[in-house]
Amino acid sequence: MKVAIVGASGAVGQELLRILDERNFPLDDLVLFGSERSAGTKYTFKGKQYEVKLLQHNDDFKGVDIAFTSAGAGTSKEFAQDITKFGAVMIDNSSAFRMDDDVPLVVPECNAEDSLNRPRGIIANPNCTTIMMVVVLKPLEKISHIKRIRVSSYQSASGAGAAAMAELEQQYKELVNGQPVTVKKFPHQLAYNVIPQIDVFQPNGYTKEEMKMFNETRKIMHTDAKCSATCVRVSSLRSHSESVWIETEKPISVEEAQKAIAAADGCTLVDDPANLVYPMPLETAGKDDVFVGRVRKDLAEDNGLTFWLSGDQIRKGAALNAVQIAEYLLKVGNVK
Repeated sequence: MKVAIVGASGAVGQELLRILDERNFPLDDLVLFGSERSAGTKYTFKGKQYEVKLLQHNDDFKGVDIAFTSAGAGTSKEFAQDITKFGAVMIDNSSAFRMDDDVPLVVPECNAEDSLNRPRGIIANPNCTTIMMVVVLKPLEKISHIKRIRVSSYQSASGAGAAAMAELEQQYKELVNGQPVTVKKFPHQLAYNVIPQIDVFQPNGYTKEEMKMFNETRKIMHTDAKCSATCVRVSSLRSHSESVWIETEKPISVEEAQKAIAAADGCTLVDDPANLVYPMPLETAGKDDVFVGRVRKDLAEDNGLTFWLSGDQIRKGAALNAVQIAEYLLKVGNVK
């Protein structure tokens, strides 16, 4: 089993290395790729040192079984043919192919079997906020069909990459020291602030991030549910959170919902508000599951249910989900 990571020096690439190690992923050989800036950098994996190779249009992917790509949509589009032409499965963490009809969009807890039909050899990893939400929606959908979803996200700096995380930390230092605040990765200062914009605005007034939640949820869950989202950047460093409201065909009791969530793969119920226990980014960072709390009946809709979730954006929202897809393919013997 030969595995490649494209974008090895980025936040997700580094997390991929950690997760492959932690989960003892059965690889025999590893090759790392990056840009001119990161080429030549060396990383240690399982006691062996690997040097990042420059990503080029050549035959470097010959012999690769699985390629994890996390270097941006432009790079994924440009190099997809190079990566897949010898039969490698490309598990792509960018937005490049997510809505293409001939590319499956996969969250293993929801639709793992979709990954088996990949005409172009590409499997798309969904948007981080969508991943975490559908992991929780899936067990509820089994109880009663979800008709409508309304969600507000509280997305950490990590969603904009390692440089954005560094900028947030830098901003706090600058503010404490009375220095001018550096603003490069975000449209406004993020420290001590929230920014009600993630990605660019579309003609309908929603951002691309918000439309991803609408479109990707429908594709992953094979549903007609409509999702109205407001995506907000907050000054937490790593984990995303979401406040979610759903309307179902039949009413779901709080107890039913809690039981289903607690039993679902990839979910952990943390719901004891009487003792001030609920998921928070400080506590979910570095964890694999999506943590859910504050489950309650909606006051404005008889068939409505409201809950809060929090999860590590770099892990389940990106790298872990990609590795889980690969693990499923190996389990069912669906890698060349």
